[in-house]
Amino acid sequence: MIQTFLLLVAVVIFFRLLTSGLNAAIASHRMLPKKRTAATGEEGSSKQSKRVRPGDSSALAAQQCDLVMGGDGGAVAVPSDVEIDEDLHSRQLAVYGRETMRRLFGANVLVSGLQGLGVEIAKNVILAGVKSVTIHDSGTVELWDLSSQFYFSEADVGKNRAFACVDKLKELNNAVNISVLTTELTEEILSNYQVVVFTDSSLEEAIRFNNFCHNHNPPIAFIKADIRGIFGSVFCDFGPDFTVVDVDGEEPHTGIIASISNDNPAVVCCVDDERLEFQDGDLVLFNEVKGMVELNDGRPRKIKNARPYSFTLEEDTTGYCAYEAGGIVTQVKQPKVLNFKTLEEAIQNPGDFLLSDFSKFDRPPLLHLAFRALDAFCAQEGRFPAPGSGEDAQALIAIAKRLNDSAGDQKLDNIDESILTKFASGSKAVLNPMAAMFGGIVGQEVLKACSGKFHPLFQFFYFDSLESVPSEPLSAEDAAPTGGRYDAQIAVFGRQVQQKLENAKVFVVGAGALGCEFLKNLALMGVACGSGKLTVTDDDVIEKSNLSRQFLFRDWNIGQAKSTVASTAALSINSSLNAEALQNRISQDTENIFDDVFWGGLDVVINALDNVKARLYVDSRAVYFQKPLLESGTLGPKCNTQMVIPHLTENYGASRDPPEKQAPMCTLHSFPHNIDHCLTWARSEFEGLLEKTPSEANAFLSNPQEYKSSARSAGDALSREMLERIVECLVTERCHTFEDCIVWARKRFEDYFVNRVKQLTYTFPEDSTTSSGARFWSAPKRFPRALQFSSTDPSHLSFVASAAILRAETYGIPRPVWVLNPKQLGEVVDKINLPEFKPKQGVKIVTDEKATNLTASSLDDAAVIDQLISTLDDGTKSLPTGFRLVPIQFEKDDDTNYHMELIAALANMRARNYEIPEVDKLKAKFIAGKIIPAIATTTALATGLVCLELYKVFQDKGVEDYRNTFANLALPLFSMAEPVPPKSFKHGELAWSIWDRWVIQGDLTLTELLEWFQAKGLTAYSISCGQSLLYNSLFPRHKERLGRKVSELAKEVAKLDIPPNRKHFDVIVACEDDEGEDWDVPLVSICFR
Repeated sequence: MIQTFLLLVAVVIFFRLLTSGLNAAIASHRMLPKKRTAATGEEGSSKQSKRVRPGDSSALAAQQCDLVMGGDGGAVAVPSDVEIDEDLHSRQLAVYGRETMRRLFGANVLVSGLQGLGVEIAKNVILAGVKSVTIHDSGTVELWDLSSQFYFSEADVGKNRAFACVDKLKELNNAVNISVLTTELTEEILSNYQVVVFTDSSLEEAIRFNNFCHNHNPPIAFIKADIRGIFGSVFCDFGPDFTVVDVDGEEPHTGIIASISNDNPAVVCCVDDERLEFQDGDLVLFNEVKGMVELNDGRPRKIKNARPYSFTLEEDTTGYCAYEAGGIVTQVKQPKVLNFKTLEEAIQNPGDFLLSDFSKFDRPPLLHLAFRALDAFCAQEGRFPAPGSGEDAQALIAIAKRLNDSAGDQKLDNIDESILTKFASGSKAVLNPMAAMFGGIVGQEVLKACSGKFHPLFQFFYFDSLESVPSEPLSAEDAAPTGGRYDAQIAVFGRQVQQKLENAKVFVVGAGALGCEFLKNLALMGVACGSGKLTVTDDDVIEKSNLSRQFLFRDWNIGQAKSTVASTAALSINSSLNAEALQNRISQDTENIFDDVFWGGLDVVINALDNVKARLYVDSRAVYFQKPLLESGTLGPKCNTQMVIPHLTENYGASRDPPEKQAPMCTLHSFPHNIDHCLTWARSEFEGLLEKTPSEANAFLSNPQEYKSSARSAGDALSREMLERIVECLVTERCHTFEDCIVWARKRFEDYFVNRVKQLTYTFPEDSTTSSGARFWSAPKRFPRALQFSSTDPSHLSFVASAAILRAETYGIPRPVWVLNPKQLGEVVDKINLPEFKPKQGVKIVTDEKATNLTASSLDDAAVIDQLISTLDDGTKSLPTGFRLVPIQFEKDDDTNYHMELIAALANMRARNYEIPEVDKLKAKFIAGKIIPAIATTTALATGLVCLELYKVFQDKGVEDYRNTFANLALPLFSMAEPVPPKSFKHGELAWSIWDRWVIQGDLTLTELLEWFQAKGLTAYSISCGQSLLYNSLFPRHKERLGRKVSELAKEVAKLDIPPNRKHFDVIVACEDDEGEDWDVPLVSICFR
């Protein structure tokens, strides 16, 4: 019961964190003057550098130095004008923020041990962008290493491990200094680093070095990590007093205040726009409170009794002024100090272990003992236990028992010898999935130690995937090495499983961040390296922003097909890989490529996708063809994996996340109260002005008569509004010169940020009330104020410049050089005279939050449309033959196209209207571009977990052996659970689930199909094919179809085109039993050929 309760608590906590969203704190973004060079990590020059402008919040920081975290306050100076390549690191910046990235840029890291785990850690840390990484290994490459080390080849056998992979590690990030050490480590050497990681050291050596690191001034963060077959361990010691700057990486929670009582203690209520995420004991800040201004003093205040929309303030407000209106309350995130113990202390008194699987509540203490026993065995015998050796296993068990007998209070009541036997048998092996998983975990711990971002692992973490190995212990013969690259894997799983992997037919959908990791893992595991085949598809090409986490790509691959480059890189890892790279999007449109034969020939499908729509489609195909689907996804430091196994588990589509809450149209257009509203509106305006309107204008120009006829036929407000935009584009405000574009941009500024605001506040003055007498401008509404354009305001000029440049692009007008000169541009803009705006009476402004259209209809819409068409006919006569506009599609990742400049300017000027805090271009890109935060460490963790499950697929494991995982590396939190079985149905002798499909042989008539169901005790009252209804018992005319073939009806009514090579088609049947109860029966396949 206790275990179940703790599991439920952990899951609740995780989902709260998972759904709370992640918006990393990003400092103000502008151009920085200097660039970090590859050779020295110091400063160089760059023509495309991004520079700090005076007045930015980052400008002051650019004159100072930041610090890299080092134990109890020790640190190294980091020049704050070091450039962050935002094109490369944009997804990572969305997780860490600029300040954390700058701390990373000053960190020096040592990784000792370059087998599979060491190289995974080094890869992830290098991709993150620290200052330097030193790789240390005095050993030589063995063929055994090739099971997990992706930068080794057969040609490297006998070479030093570090030298064998250093050149390939350097390719990952040319801004990181990478050096090699092959000599014995000394304390003097360790003193040059902020973080040291040991992946292949004895306990004695680790204790000696850890004591030095712990007592060094400043302390050096120490991490010891080990992988032994399907068992792994991590120990962290970041010093006696380590400060965590940001415990979870989440954006501080906020609330919009609705009321504050004059009580002791005071009760604060917030609007029910969004649930509060505060917790008892949180500190909060108040600002913009009207009336009770005493709370605006900037002093953090503690809260209690936190509720979804209210909390109690531990303060007496009886003597304060009465609350009137407004106010925002914001959570204050507090740093946390951790007191780490040394390894020597912790090994005897480990404290609480970080759990991953609550069904193994008692496993960590046993593994703590097992790893100590293994270290003693190796010290005694000078080797690891032999695979499958019962004698060696018994020797290790005997050592474990002796250690346990002397453990005092830590003594275990029971030692599971079967677990220690499996531990001993595979202890020499470093498996790729384990290396990928622990490489992600340890890599993130390194970055925490460098930056203070996220909560460190405190202090021991043990993990096993015993469910992945064969149920029965391997014999010495089955585990014996073959002299090949898979011997480490054979030592754990045996030759039979290895052969199944090599002969597997696998489909990997996606070749991005997840896809690259999967292809690397599969190549190392030997999947499809025999008679099998690996097919990977991705219709995308490589962009610069991919390089910080999609590690198979290099800068010279930019613009090339992801699937082709990734499969070629995987082939270089294992030349026996049989891979085919396709560039097709997986969808209904490509079912001629991914047809029945293709799906029927697969053994397993691995999703590496980044969107729900594609995942649901692949899930539907996997269910249809009854293929195992291994699903995973990441969001910043969070990830999840889901196993979809035929007839054992529910499918991916069985459960859906709640739809994302959308702001009402009236809020976006007239009453925004946060920057997300402003950016959503800005993105919409961008697409309307620069993509939709030019496209509609081209549609009119291509076929004027058809367009006019369609508009007259519709005769509604939407048609009228679109025609007004086309008239503006082609006639009344058509631009001939770049100066015309400047005038147009200046008019847009006046319209958006002056005239519309004046009209809004004229219609609804500040003292307006609703029909019930309440204040109209009450929370969450914010009363706006019109802007006054100034050519000396850089933000105003930025709007005009970017808007004019993009307007000119739609007309094919060249951009003059002077538009980027603020002085010259200001002089041109100041010459533009605009008429003074006069608000109008009777203007209707939509305030209904349920409204889906803000364009008001009127009785004279048809007449206005006729007038607009007449204006178009007259105005377009002078257009050159073949004249067309150039629609602009939004592209967030090109910093030279001015798209984000315009969107950021639109959003920030609107925010200024409503006194909402503005954001820099980078933060605007995250929100408006809907960028998914992503880091290499989480991706490695997710794919490692999935590949541990892949072993199970080829052993026909039961559902109790599979694991779905939710993880958050920021906390860190790991929650593993058995998958949920599919929902089952039973009627009479029939039983089915989502995985079943009823197959009926023969070219049946409709009557014969109805009789087939009647024989099962079910009455089929509706039969459909695709979107078409073939039969419904309520329609008398459908009785005429009873004697016809169902295949004929499918072709005639549903217009079904059945390929010649397909022998069946599917229909959906709605049934009821004799008592009139509906039954959700499986899909029915009629084999008519």
